[in-house]
Amino acid sequence: MLRRFLVLTLLALPLFAADKPSPPADLTSPPEDAQRAADGLITKVLSPGTGTTKPAADSITRIRYTVWKPDGTLVQHVAAPQTVILGVPKMIPGWGEAVQMMVVGETRRAWISGPLTGGKVDEGLVIDTELVEIVGPPKTPEDVAAPPADAKTTASGLAYKVLRAGTGAAHPKPTNTVEVHYSGWTTDGKMFDSSVMRGNAAEFPVEGVIQGWIEGLQLMVEGEKTRFWIPAKLAYEGNARGPQGMLVFDVELIKIK
Repeated sequence: MLRRFLVLTLLALPLFAADKPSPPADLTSPPEDAQRAADGLITKVLSPGTGTTKPAADSITRIRYTVWKPDGTLVQHVAAPQTVILGVPKMIPGWGEAVQMMVVGETRRAWISGPLTGGKVDEGLVIDTELVEIVGPPKTPEDVAAPPADAKTTASGLAYKVLRAGTGAAHPKPTNTVEVHYSGWTTDGKMFDSSVMRGNAAEFPVEGVIQGWIEGLQLMVEGEKTRFWIPAKLAYEGNARGPQGMLVFDVELIKIK
């Protein structure tokens, strides 16, 4: 059943001994000041957030989290600087309910009974979640029709603007494989593809994508999120199987492999 839970959340991240946290003292005995919902979910704010907006039932979130079984077994642990993008609909019911109570920056502990795991884990789970960001569903950029004045443009005609600075220093090379999250729109605002909406990061060799991506990815560092305006000649011009005209992509470079 535990394996089914891991498949459900679409995660398979490794655990490292040096990073393993100890089980909380209240693992099997929630404190009196914890919040108790009518369906049996119990939660407690461990540290308050700075945001005001809460995720909705269809939101896509960037989180860090730790999962324990009631006997103290550590199931999974995603710690800083790592994060995971996961949609609320992809979470087990009790986890999704708890996350919808949170604001950005908050860390909350949830005691989730067996029924609130959707019947996946009979003994229940305890999950600590840090809500880093509400990332979706992705909204159509206001500047989707054309690059803004503060965008940079390369000699090839590729325009780009950094939306969030990265934490890495190295840039991908054409021979590297990269892990990314992205969403793409045509200039009339129609989204045609999004790894964020699928809830799965994409992984591919840099030299295996359209020319605008090949050039753009090599400008980025890990952790960076950038918007690209890719002219047709660097996208799918002459290829009727792809979207036509200038394309706009928001790309987050998660990892260079």
